Amino acid sequence: MNENVQSAIDWFTGAPLRIALILIVALILQKTSGRTITRAINKIAEADLIPGPNRSLERQRERARTAGSVLRSTANATIWLITSTMVLGQLGLDLGPLVASAGVIGVALGLGAQTIVRDVLSGIFMLVEDQYGVGDEINILDVEGVVENVGLRITTVRDKKGTLWYLRNGEILKVGNKSKKKR
Repeated sequence: MNENVQSAIDWFTGAPLRIALILIVALILQKTSGRTITRAINKIAEADLIPGPNRSLERQRERARTAGSVLRSTANATIWLITSTMVLGQLGLDLGPLVASAGVIGVALGLGAQTIVRDVLSGIFMLVEDQYGVGDEINILDVEGVVENVGLRITTVRDKKGTLWYLRNGEILKVGNKSKKKR
């Protein structure tokens, strides 16, 4: 065999082939993790977790969908972060300085993103505790109205005058839910 052809084959079976395999495995992991999370969330959404007359299946489905979205996003971010690191390693990049600088940048971002983290954590606890949901009439801070959307970071409430309020979940310290009356 020609020496140039042999060197091209050797090059291709090296880093490019390994990078292609890493990307294929990452795509497979992304698909399977997404499907697994979706199946698990669908089972949770339809399960009879709160038996009795106070059960709200639609509210349970909404909470499960929100949790599923967070889990899928987290899985995808983790898979592609690891994949990127492995590809950079195959390209011959020294990952030691990159990991060290990522640690410093992570600390800086963590300090700067404290409010976002607080909002998301508050949103998760609010969903888990089922404090309020879409369609509930609530009092939050100085806003009184009907909940239109519940997200992990933001809750939107439309007041009686028609104004749509965007409330960060981390700023909500007190909630009055008129829709949850004593039975």
